[in-house]
Amino acid sequence: MFSWSALTTSHLFASTLAVLVYILGSRAARERRAPAGAVAWVLSLLLVPWLALPLYLSFGRRKLPRLPRHRAAPAPGAVASWAQALTAAFELEPAAPATVRFHADGRAARQALLDTIDAARARLDLCSFIIARDGIGHEVMQRLRARAEAGVHVRVLVDGLSIALLPWADIRRLREAGGEVELFRPLTRLRSDAPRNLRNHRKLTIADGARLWSGGRNVADEYFLGRAGEAPWIDLSFDLKGAVAGAAARRFDADWLAATGRGAPPLAPPAQPEHGRLAQFLPSGPDQLEDTAHALIVAGCWHARRRILAVTPYFVPDDGLLTALRLAARRGVDVHLVIPSRSNHRLADFARHRALRQLAAAGATVSLVDAMVHAKALVFDDRLALCGSFNLDPRSLLLNHEAGVVFHDGDDIAWLAGWIEALARDRARGYVADRPGVLRDTAEGLVTTLAFQL
Repeated sequence: MFSWSALTTSHLFASTLAVLVYILGSRAARERRAPAGAVAWVLSLLLVPWLALPLYLSFGRRKLPRLPRHRAAPAPGAVASWAQALTAAFELEPAAPATVRFHADGRAARQALLDTIDAARARLDLCSFIIARDGIGHEVMQRLRARAEAGVHVRVLVDGLSIALLPWADIRRLREAGGEVELFRPLTRLRSDAPRNLRNHRKLTIADGARLWSGGRNVADEYFLGRAGEAPWIDLSFDLKGAVAGAAARRFDADWLAATGRGAPPLAPPAQPEHGRLAQFLPSGPDQLEDTAHALIVAGCWHARRRILAVTPYFVPDDGLLTALRLAARRGVDVHLVIPSRSNHRLADFARHRALRQLAAAGATVSLVDAMVHAKALVFDDRLALCGSFNLDPRSLLLNHEAGVVFHDGDDIAWLAGWIEALARDRARGYVADRPGVLRDTAEGLVTTLAFQL
């Protein structure tokens, strides 16, 4: 016989147990969460414990055990700026001189990527979220195979979510030539050392630990020359030489070890430029001591005095980042956000309006570009810039494995600032905030609070 009393008792027991597991798990692992994320998990565990508890046990972990770091960072007192002091506290490798070249368009990016591959003589490492079964994917895999046939140790690491897109025929030929191709945390693997929602979104191509190609571009046609009959997406990438490439190579080694269990003999340190533009490799994600990219961006908002320029495909900031941007605008900083009028992720487009309305009300400028923008970069005054794989949303800044480079040199900062400003001036229109109805406002809040957790 059905009993409401028994149902209520069992639900209360399950909810209590689920919340207790959450509290003990968070305490034992010393997990720090954004308030919105913590509220989302607790509410879910209270209301639907039978569903939420398995999801929490599968996806709830946000930080992973860290491998020993490769070298000591300088003490904060030995560095020249607040940003270098902050990254030293993160135990990251320090800033160093580099020769840097940005790619104004997909053609320049493609040529720089192929040049980096062709330059490898001992080791060639490529990490990407996507390698597509299309023109650029085929071309890159052919170049990798040629280097493997020439005796170069080639390793390719691609995120396991893109398994259906991969050019498997090219992968087979690369493996036959002696190259190695592995999936990072594939969904089909029964056992894993981490929750499956912690994806590797890094884009790195490294030749001999001395040359680095990186940015926001995946290895697919739309990021370079465009698909047949379609314009390419607007994106950013760069290549450089110097110690920054060595730091990226050591990060790739750690990712490779985590994905495969196999290490690699260290490369001989290449000759480094004595002079160049000061830059620093910035990894971010569950394998880092802190939320490095998020912390540096928020700190940049508080330190900015004149301007903040940002370009991103998806803008769904957490409360800390949104507050830092809003208050920067309110104290007179010229905050200018550039985003696509319509991105390739409709859920992100739907959720972003809550933050955009608050940002516009605070006096910030929001420009909507009439094309798909996949570029990710920020500029703070004339003192600091970031470019890499980071999107301005909690999944990218708090969950994914990401990577970028921090630029401290005035010429690099000016180039990125000019690129963002030209994009807003030539291709964008202003954002006009509207007042949402109750249902839309509620739906935006639910998507913003819950969706990124998975």
